[in-house]
Amino acid sequence: MNSRSIRLSLDVSPELNKVLDDMALKIHSSKSEVLRKSIALMEVAVQEKEKGNHLGIVGKDQKLVKEIVGL
Repeated sequence: MNSRSIRLSLDVSPELNKVLDDMALKIHSSKSEVLRKSIALMEVAVQEKEKGNHLGIVGKDQKLVKEIVGL
């Protein structure tokens, strides 16, 4: 982490806190890391949307399984 990091305080609902806990366990990491990776993914989604592209999930057969909308 950058030595000039900025500390943030965040209020979340108990439900969102549980989601963060569950995701952190699944990726063997911390809630902070879940949030950092989420922000990185959102940054890519916004950049691609600005280019006119879409965000989706591609299956093993290289076919679109799900399109993510509303970001």
